[in-house]
Order: sequence, then C-alpha cells, then structure tokens
Amino acid sequence: IQSAVFALRPEDAGAVAATVADGTAMTYSRREVVDLDEDAYRTGRVSAKLYGVMRIPDSPDRLQSMKQSGFSTEEGQMEAIAAYLDDKLEDDVYYAVGSGSCAKCLSRRLGLDYELLGVEQGDRPDAFITDDISTLIDKEKCDICVIATDSFTKKVYPKVCYVVERGVNVITTAEEMSYPMAQDPELSDAMDILAKTNNVSILGTGINPGLMMDLLAVCLSGCMTHLDKVTCKRVNSLSPFGKLVMEEQGIGLTVDEFNKRVEDGTMAGHVGFAQSVGMIAEAVGWKVDKFEQQMSPIVTDVDRQAPHGFAKAGDVAGVNMTGQGYVDGQVKIDMIHPQQIEPQLGGVQTGDYIVLEGSPAVHMANTPEVDGGIGTIGMTVNMLPFVVAAKPGLHTMLTMPVPRCVMGNFAKIAFEEE
Repeated sequence: IQSAVFALRPEDAGAVAATVADGTAMTYSRREVVDLDEDAYRTGRVSAKLYGVMRIPDSPDRLQSMKQSGFSTEEGQMEAIAAYLDDKLEDDVYYAVGSGSCAKCLSRRLGLDYELLGVEQGDRPDAFITDDISTLIDKEKCDICVIATDSFTKKVYPKVCYVVERGVNVITTAEEMSYPMAQDPELSDAMDILAKTNNVSILGTGINPGLMMDLLAVCLSGCMTHLDKVTCKRVNSLSPFGKLVMEEQGIGLTVDEFNKRVEDGTMAGHVGFAQSVGMIAEAVGWKVDKFEQQMSPIVTDVDRQAPHGFAKAGDVAGVNMTGQGYVDGQVKIDMIHPQQIEPQLGGVQTGDYIVLEGSPAVHMANTPEVDGGIGTIGMTVNMLPFVVAAKPGLHTMLTMPVPRCVMGNFAKIAFEEE
C-alpha cells in the first residue's frame, strides 16, 4: 500500500523521527493516511482505506511520494473515502453532502437514493445538456448565457456575438473581457453596438480581474480626498487548479525552459493586468500613458506536489507577475501577483492586499486569499440579474451596481420597478 505518511524503509522512518526529536527546523504538510482495509481483507478482498489525515514532516527522499497511490482506480479512491465517512457518521446528526462521485459512493453505501446534482428535482424543470448550443440559445428560452470557456477577448468574441445576435444577454469569465477596451478597442466598440442593436447587455467579470485587484481598490478609494498611488497584491495558491493551469503557469519546468517560453510568448502567466490597470485608471480619472508587465519564475527549494502538478527542488513552482501603469511618467498603479503550488512549503502565506497612498491612506489585508474558484462563481452568479436588468450595451464592473451576495429575492433587488 502506498501512502505519503509511510517511509521508504525502516531506517528512513528512524532518520525522520530522529530529526523531529532533535528539534531540527522542518516544514510540515497534511497527508492522507491510507492503508489496507482490514475488514475487506478478511472477506478475501484486497482494498485500500482512507483512515484520516496527519501532519507529516516534508522529507521527500525518505517518505513515499504523494504521486503514488494505494488505489487502483479513481472509483477505489471514492469507495475508500465513502467508507471512512460512513465510519464517522453519528446518529441524530444531520449531514449536508454535496454532489459528485464521492457523494454517490456514500449514498450507495448507505442505501440512499442519489440524484445527479445531489438535489431532488421536485417540480423544477429539466436541465438540458447538449453539444448543440443552437438548440438552447434563444431569447424565448433564456435571459442570459454564461460563457466560461476562454481568457482572451479575441477568442471569446465570436461566441459572444453568436449569443447576442439571438437576443440573449451575456456574462463571461474571460479575463480580458473585464475591461476589453484596454487591448481590443475595436472589438469592444463592435460588441457595444451589437448589444445595443439586439437590446441586450454584455459583462465580463470574475474574482481577478473583476474584484480583488481593481474594483475593490476603486471602492476603497471612495473614502479618500486625494489619491497618489494604487498598489494591489494577490498572493495565491495554484494547487486547487487542474492540469491545464499547471501547464499554462509552467509548473515543473526548469528555469531555462520557463525563460524560453517567456521569450517566445508561450507562457500565459496571469491574464488581466492591462484590464485591471485600465479599469482603475478610468474610475479615478487617470490617463495611462504606458503599461508594462513582467513575468519571472518562482523556484522551489523543496519538492512540491499538488493534486495536478509537481515541481522538484530547483524547478519552477509558480509565476511571479508584476505590472505597472504609468501616469505622467510615474508609476501610479502597481500590480503584484505571485502564484504557486503549495506556497506553504516555501514559507509563503496567501492573501489579498491593497495599499492606497494619499489622504487618508488605506491599507487593506485579507488572509488567506479569497478562493479564486468559489470567488469567480460568486461574482458571476451574483451579477446575473444585474446584467439582465442593465441598459443595453457592453459593460464593465464600473458601470454595474456594486456586487453583493444576494440572499433575498434577485428580482426585487435588480429590477427596481418590481
């Protein structure tokens, strides 16, 4: 059985234990305790079981790798988790279980009915899944379409046009669409005209860009009588993201490979600095005469393993993105955005920070970081009714109502006449 809490050999276990006992400074990580399922073994079936999670010293040369697994299949992993949860369930306690394969396994183990979304349909209408968008995009069938497929304005543009031409509003998570006029003014004008012609609205939003490194700074500046400089810093973990993001951010590359990709323009890094700078500048009345951005590798001193990416000591574990907006030859908007897998292994605490220099000065800090995935979902869903209610045209977060977590009736909040 393979588990990241086990040593490679007995002497390795002794060496790690001795190091801890000596008080030597070490980093620690939470690791799953996976071992043979004794109950299953007694029935003649060999299976692994998740027993819990432990805080383990980081010693990749003496401990088994997290890349190895004691489960032969993903289904086996889910079954082990379900068995672990089943053991922990208590009588007279209500449990809220989300959707997904793990919930399905747990429900099956408990003999419960399981629905695809984990929610009883009741009298709700059917949810359609199709590979032909033309069967659903119609103003008689829907009010708004969420497009979450791209990062760049040029790539998402034809999809936006397709939806808008059919009289349906659009909200997209494409980063450049948060302020598309920053780099694609012609396409922005075209979308604005098309939206007005079809009496619908378009908005690009998300957690960043869309809130943490632009709109939030704008809102905080409202208490100031004079603003000299804006600095936005977001330190976040890439560990929750999938293989595509690992590749885009160069996780696991050598430093030379990373630098080569930066030089030939194939390293994505963070998308949206130009848009955030443009949004802030418009909001406070600055005219940006020059925009610059830089990208450098974050090199790890220890092996780092994330669910979908691995970087060995000496290789790239993340990207440090910086950007500047110049006004009258001075840096007035400063953007700092280091992002990496398993940042705690490098002694890094995630967080969001905004510093506004002026009168009175503003220093905002939020740790840990606002979760990027959940935050983008929140921004998108909470803005849906406001996009439908907005005047026709291309919008940014500057032309929309202040985002908020809507806990009441969406219609009463978004549509004043109702």
